[in-house]
Amino acid sequence: MRILHTSLLTAACAFLASCAGSGPIGTAPSIEVAELSALPAPSLEETSVIRPQDSVRISVLGFPDLSRELVIANSGTFQFPLIGVIQADGRTPLAISQDIATRLRGDYVVNPEVTVDVIEQPGRLVTVGGEVNRPGMHSALRSMSLLEAVALGGGTGDTAKLSEVLIFRTIDGQRYIGVYDLGAIQRGNYADPQVYPGDIIQVGDSPTLRRIQAVTGLAPLVTTPLILLDRVLR
Repeated sequence: MRILHTSLLTAACAFLASCAGSGPIGTAPSIEVAELSALPAPSLEETSVIRPQDSVRISVLGFPDLSRELVIANSGTFQFPLIGVIQADGRTPLAISQDIATRLRGDYVVNPEVTVDVIEQPGRLVTVGGEVNRPGMHSALRSMSLLEAVALGGGTGDTAKLSEVLIFRTIDGQRYIGVYDLGAIQRGNYADPQVYPGDIIQVGDSPTLRRIQAVTGLAPLVTTPLILLDRVLR
């Protein structure tokens, strides 16, 4: 039995190596194995900047009348006392706080100390579907691990296949698919991957999983996740 297992593992690794970046997977001609050990992470800008409809808290130390909570307008701006319109869309909380401090300094406040904190970002969502107890879109103000994201979905159902979990992520127009085994992660076989706002997680059966079954069938024999490229978005 050990000899058979070793042979299967060797064959699986050889198969994956031969597929890397060079051919279709199963019945999905647009999907191929990527020469990556992990899903690429979104840029800092994508995960940390303020967007329309975000709620923020602005505090000016020593000036409670200037401190307030507000929602960024669809135009990406907000009104602030004494200094007028502030551009927020695409900027970090730190950049906004520095802008407010600069415009208050001198005429209104001698040495303003301004902080901007994010309260809510309704557009920052993680979608968890498949064989989970509470599928749907869930708020994600920060990155989290895959196990944490699945927990947001109420955990896996009784019939969930822990070895068939996909993370879909689009970076610069390229869609990546990570294939993971939750059981292997829980056993410490490899690290719990990070999940970011905008990711889609599918636990168990899905059309994409069926299309790439040729690879996922070998995944339990490998001790690392599989990262795939979906060329359909190119």
